[in-house]
Amino acid sequence: MGEVWLITGTSAGFGRAIAEVAAERGHTVVATARNPSSLTGFDTALALDVGDQASIDAAVEATLSRHGQIDVLVNNAGFGLIGAVEELSDTDLRDVLDTNVFGVLRTTRAVLPHMRARRSGHIVAMSSVGGVVGNPGHAAYATSKFALEGLSEALAGEVAPWNIGVTLVEPGPFRTDFAGRSIRHADPIADYADSPAGALRARFGEQDGKQPNDPRRAAEIIVDVLAEPEPPLRLPLGPEAIERIRTKLASQRTELDAYAERAADTRYR
Repeated sequence: MGEVWLITGTSAGFGRAIAEVAAERGHTVVATARNPSSLTGFDTALALDVGDQASIDAAVEATLSRHGQIDVLVNNAGFGLIGAVEELSDTDLRDVLDTNVFGVLRTTRAVLPHMRARRSGHIVAMSSVGGVVGNPGHAAYATSKFALEGLSEALAGEVAPWNIGVTLVEPGPFRTDFAGRSIRHADPIADYADSPAGALRARFGEQDGKQPNDPRRAAEIIVDVLAEPEPPLRLPLGPEAIERIRTKLASQRTELDAYAERAADTRYR
């Protein structure tokens, strides 16, 4: 039996792909975007701005009114910002956090009362390999995704008593608009041009449209994994993401072991 999926940011990229695959698998898809005029072919298309609580509440209410339930919430809306820490303004960072973290918080809070009442549901948060490994030049994005990882990990423990699951999706480089029109840039400082942060800025422009991974394949994996009895808390996607996360975990283990004896010597004497 099909489920009702409410998906944010479905105008393109992962959101669009997930919505299409979920619909093909027999689910009822409520596709949302700030401007829903391009969202054709779905059961329901609604306006939803993750920066506006009233907009979120209206979309949730409309979904429940039309379909009676929300089984899966996919928090997909978000964007990236390129810039070294020194190049970031307070406004730059706040804007990224407002969409990538507070947007997820707003939509999640809006659906949780319904899911708790039904004693079932699943919340998906589109994170990134950048939520596990912080890249020079991608500090604002990494800050938002690291925060999302912590938020979602805590949430998973909080809502488990009501049979509500949480899954963080951690993609590597996929051929979406992320490196193109969806990316923003902080005002550059000349000294960083030849630094690792500057190299990332240049590399993003070169990568746009040439990323090796297919968002359609990612969407198929996501939808299939969520159909399993116990979906994972974390789902890295793409060989690059898997390898980078393995390298990060191995490095953390090496560093932890190297300092464990001294670092654990903290008891009162």
